[in-house]
Amino acid sequence: MMKTTIAPPPPMNELAFSEYKTDGFFDEMFDDRGVPRPPASVLASRLKSLAAGELNRRQKAADTALLNMGITFNVYGHEAGTEKIWPFDLIPRIIESKEWRFIEEGLKQRIRALNMFIADMYHERKIVRDGVFPEYMVQTSKCFLNRCAGLKPPKGIWCHITGTDLVRDADGTVYVLEDNLRCPSGVSYVLENREVMKRTFPQMFDGLSILPVEDYPEQLLKMLQYIAPEGTREPTVVVLTPGVYNSAYFEHCFLAQQMGVELVQGRDLVISDGYVCMRTTQGLKRVDVIYRRIDDDFLDPLTFRPDSALGVPGLMDVYRSGRVALANAPGTGIADDKAVYAYVPAIIKYYLGEEIKLPNVPTFVCAEEKQRSHVLANLDKLVVKPTNESGGYGIMLGPHASHAEREAYRERIVANPRNYVAQPMLSLSRVPTIVGDHLEGRHVDLRPYILYGEDIYILPGGLTRVALVKGSLVVNSSQGGGSKDTWVLKNGGPRAPHHSFSSKGRSSEKE
Repeated sequence: MMKTTIAPPPPMNELAFSEYKTDGFFDEMFDDRGVPRPPASVLASRLKSLAAGELNRRQKAADTALLNMGITFNVYGHEAGTEKIWPFDLIPRIIESKEWRFIEEGLKQRIRALNMFIADMYHERKIVRDGVFPEYMVQTSKCFLNRCAGLKPPKGIWCHITGTDLVRDADGTVYVLEDNLRCPSGVSYVLENREVMKRTFPQMFDGLSILPVEDYPEQLLKMLQYIAPEGTREPTVVVLTPGVYNSAYFEHCFLAQQMGVELVQGRDLVISDGYVCMRTTQGLKRVDVIYRRIDDDFLDPLTFRPDSALGVPGLMDVYRSGRVALANAPGTGIADDKAVYAYVPAIIKYYLGEEIKLPNVPTFVCAEEKQRSHVLANLDKLVVKPTNESGGYGIMLGPHASHAEREAYRERIVANPRNYVAQPMLSLSRVPTIVGDHLEGRHVDLRPYILYGEDIYILPGGLTRVALVKGSLVVNSSQGGGSKDTWVLKNGGPRAPHHSFSSKGRSSEKE
């Protein structure tokens, strides 16, 4: 009787990679010849060596892990219901250490200057008096709050938590796309993406030294405790959420749990004897620091919107008196305005005396007549954005829009020019992404998270958002986008194999 042997399945991913095309875009893993970039060489080799079907099995395991872990986000008005499982692609994005250090330097420069700009806007407005920033831009900003004039936040810090969106163009240049200084969301998914990778694909980490992300909750709590009112020995910190129907409610719960602090809603807080207090089963307990995940307008119905049921009546009086800290400080939205964004290079030069390190995308401010004329004459070539929308809503991609859509935006710009800016459409970089049984390039951006406390801490890598729809440039999860784990390599790149990470699990808005 002849003995038969069954050969192991061939490494079919070799074929999948050989057919992978960069299509003229900057690819984060491969150069234009299809050769893995040095920082990604170990990962690419390991992916190629997988047996046929293994990558798909791992992706399904990751999807199951996300479901079992309850990692979700909410979509307002979604026909299939409000809650969806977080979309995640298993192929990570890799950033080499030298490039990351440059990005860190640029982000620190930017956040220092923006903090000084916000403080100036609510006090002396020297930058306006000196003719560097136009006064009308302040007076017409929807996010400038007159009732915040004269505020002095603890330690002089306004923007404690920032999510700055970065993109890479076809020539490899990294640009700042926009700043998110109100209630930036998404950081919980950075931590959970790493956890899912460690659970489902731990061998991918072998031989690579990757900067950890797990200490973000510790760094966040440290920053929040730092801004507590003077003389507070053991500050009580809470996370203030609008409630279960908010798109980032999962994140609010996650961060509160990871920091070991209470998650509260407005009705859980009350002003008593000049302090903010939390209702507990043992009575009222003083609150010293509020990490608020609700917009300025809803914070205090006595100061802002009187119809708000989400905030705490009298909160702003306590804040002004210095008896409670808020992160971020009310009023930071002035630097979140996409028209203000166009002036950031001048803002950095004015306050720091430095040239901008991480460049802005060239931006045309429609409120300026000459720039508006250029935009109206080139709508078919530009991306038009409302100045205060988020989540990718209200954007017109001129080269992809119909004539009727461009004419509709023409009318909107003419009717309200202050509300719009325009930029050239960048060729966003791509990362290999699992599509069925093969890999295809999908466009990505990157949102690092910046904590401004005693020091400035930047979460290594941040959230890589990916446009899962072929050809799409919209990475927002509310519009079909997903995410990837982001690996920042330590000390240059691959090294001798050993386990950099344990596969053991952790105990466990503005989009």
